[in-house]
Amino acid sequence: MSVALAGALRREGIRDERVLAAIAQLPREAFVPEPLRAAADDDRPLPIGLGQTISQPFVVAFMSERLHLAGDERVLEVGTGSGYQTALLARLAAEVYSIEILPELAERAREVLGRLGIANVRLRTGDGALGWAEEAPFDRVMVTAAAKAVPPALLSQLAPGGRMILPVGPAPDAQVLRQIDRGNDGVVVETDLLGVRFVPLTHL
Repeated sequence: MSVALAGALRREGIRDERVLAAIAQLPREAFVPEPLRAAADDDRPLPIGLGQTISQPFVVAFMSERLHLAGDERVLEVGTGSGYQTALLARLAAEVYSIEILPELAERAREVLGRLGIANVRLRTGDGALGWAEEAPFDRVMVTAAAKAVPPALLSQLAPGGRMILPVGPAPDAQVLRQIDRGNDGVVVETDLLGVRFVPLTHL
């Protein structure tokens, strides 16, 4: 359980009660390598191997909050990574479709999610920038690695009335977290939220 972490995030400005409750109930230590588990509730990113990280809890909570999930949405996640963000989305939405390009990470996340009894997630190994066309459209899309530009396939798979959150930028020092809203009329509005540092989005 991560009750203390949820309390710290509330003090940092996270207000969505569903997000805070999900974080409080989800053991972040289950998603990090054993030598780092004592630091699991620290508000900082941690390495998970293969040059990848589990994101800072504040960023995870902020991105989840900005998705404005009510519980009935179908969500596409690009970058399963450790599976922590995936598990959090699974508690907040009806269905989660998550894509990871690194097979070893994908399998590790599958095992952890299975141990935790999380059943409303479908995982795929592949190039997340291509999305999951046969299951589109998605009410929400979250990308957890930085793209140089918004991947066109992901934008095309975002449903009318949907929202995408992703980091965009050519280098770690020039990334911004971007919110993309598609109106029911199809008009797309982009809003930059805050500066971030993510590992780059990898392509096949």
